[in-house]
Amino acid sequence: MVKMKMIHRILPRAFSSNASRVRRFSSAASQSTLAAQPVQENEPVIPKMPPFDYTPPPYTGPSAEEILRKRQQFLSPAVFHFFKNPLSLVDGKMQYLFDEKGRRYLDAFGGIATVGCGHCHPEVVDAIVNQTKRLQHSTILYLNPAIADFAEALASKFPGDLKVVFFTNSGTEANELALMMARLYTGCNDVIAIRNGYHGNAAATMGATAQSNYKFNVVQTGVHHAQNPEEYRGIFGSDGLKYARDVDEIITYGTHGRVAAFISEAIQGVGGILELAPGYLPAVYNTIRNAGGLCIADEVQSGFARTGSHFWGFEAHGVVPDIVTMAKGIGNGIPLGAVVTTPEIAKVLTQRMYFNTFGGNPVCTAAGLAVLNVIEKEKLQQNALTVGSYLKERLSSLKDKYEIIGDVRGRGLMLGVELVTDRQLKTPAKVETLHLMDQIKEMGVLIGKGGFFGNVFRITPPLCFTKEDADFLVDVMDYSLSKM
Repeated sequence: MVKMKMIHRILPRAFSSNASRVRRFSSAASQSTLAAQPVQENEPVIPKMPPFDYTPPPYTGPSAEEILRKRQQFLSPAVFHFFKNPLSLVDGKMQYLFDEKGRRYLDAFGGIATVGCGHCHPEVVDAIVNQTKRLQHSTILYLNPAIADFAEALASKFPGDLKVVFFTNSGTEANELALMMARLYTGCNDVIAIRNGYHGNAAATMGATAQSNYKFNVVQTGVHHAQNPEEYRGIFGSDGLKYARDVDEIITYGTHGRVAAFISEAIQGVGGILELAPGYLPAVYNTIRNAGGLCIADEVQSGFARTGSHFWGFEAHGVVPDIVTMAKGIGNGIPLGAVVTTPEIAKVLTQRMYFNTFGGNPVCTAAGLAVLNVIEKEKLQQNALTVGSYLKERLSSLKDKYEIIGDVRGRGLMLGVELVTDRQLKTPAKVETLHLMDQIKEMGVLIGKGGFFGNVFRITPPLCFTKEDADFLVDVMDYSLSKM
């Protein structure tokens, strides 16, 4: 029998200190190369991607090498890319992406939890094109049905008195606006956020963010960071009430007794798909309101049916926020964000002029309304629950098989797989994570990574993901892990 060649690869110089470990890894070749090689006895079967009835048109643009050269020459050096050999994607359809050569990839990252309905969903595309043909932009100083219709439809998705919408262009903008509104409404400056959370990269949101990887050395004031109520590495495990006491103590010892707001994600996305411990949010919301503050739910990643069990992540905790922020899935890839709050809180912006040139423009809001219609029409929330539960179960079976998997977590189609070199010490498997991402990509699956240590696979595919897609993803991950 012909033995499979072991192709050794050294990761970038940034990880040269781990080269001795890297040399032990065998690199999986491309799907076509793998498929051409004979299968040995006891060798795992190479997974086969589910069939899909779409062929992208021929691509005639610049090569990946040329694009990379232009990026390096003309774009900020802060713009980075995944993979040792960066991927050039030029076409997309539903849960699949295509490179410049027409090769198909299963997208299990969804543009960072952004593409909910599927790439280039025909109804969303039609809404964008039709509105663009009719009126691309004027200003919200004039009346237009697109913004009003979408605001009404979006408000209907919220409980209680959360009925007033402000449109922005991104999640960072939405969170900036929410924090400013809370400070204006309460007359206080102090904000409490959670360690390991991410809320944006502007002034107030960088202050609320609690990951040093995303914080620059600029003035960031008025934010206190509470213990992260996470169950895997957290000091109190799954005891949400013990974590909640830290918020009470911050108010007692770190403020004058009153606060502006508490802001948190229901599931930390950038932080590594971490759900908050049970009982935490109800207790903290009560503490914050007793201190005169508002409760802000950051639904930028967990909103719009992604968690499956609920339309919004906060609903799983049995709480009703005072302000909700959103972006990403709201427009299926269109730059769009929003802040939803009560009529009373909304009035604070009338104290001065508040204006956003592009927020609520006709094209983006037409896309947003189409997204809501597609989620309901195609029952994507139910699909996220059904397929997500199945996928999580299959990923958990890999944990039983491979010691490197320390934790499988998340809800619906917002899942995380944390890799560790030692389960007891929970030592982050940073280099192994990068290596596996490359191997999984070579076999036709795209996943993201996150967590403070960069050792968590972020699995946030389009909500049209199928069980067959889930099987392929897990089988590819299984195959790649078996080759380490």
